[in-house]
Amino acid sequence: MAQPKTNAMRILEREKIPYEMFTYPVTEEHQDGVHVAQLMNQQVETVFKTLVCKGSSKGFFVFVIPVAEELNLKKAAKASGEKSMEMIHVSQINAVTGYIRGGCSPVGMKKQYPTWFHESALQQEKIIVSGGKRGFQIKAAPRDLAKVCGGQFTDLIHD
Repeated sequence: MAQPKTNAMRILEREKIPYEMFTYPVTEEHQDGVHVAQLMNQQVETVFKTLVCKGSSKGFFVFVIPVAEELNLKKAAKASGEKSMEMIHVSQINAVTGYIRGGCSPVGMKKQYPTWFHESALQQEKIIVSGGKRGFQIKAAPRDLAKVCGGQFTDLIHD
């Protein structure tokens, strides 16, 4: 039986970007990225989470960082040229991105927001990000993912 395709997967295919799809069992409670990496039997440093923030200009920004790390909001603001940066509330995720918590992919948001990947992604041949739906993850080369969502690489996490 064919696996369902998410919008993120369709975009990668349209752009001819090779990827692998992983699935994991979804439960009612929120599953953090470290747990998801374990469920997929993948190295935690290759799995990245997608965070959406609002800058002081009221614009939205996307940051893709390793799942075991925490976004440094000062570094995020500096990267984006904003005076300050704050995470959006979980209740806003769907309205801003078209995705839900736990299924937010940097690829295929309903609007293309400025996007930064943590520079550690470049140390990996491939990284894993959300496939755009809870239970689905996609693995692709970091530069390919950045290319398809207009992303750049910089330091975004606490030292």
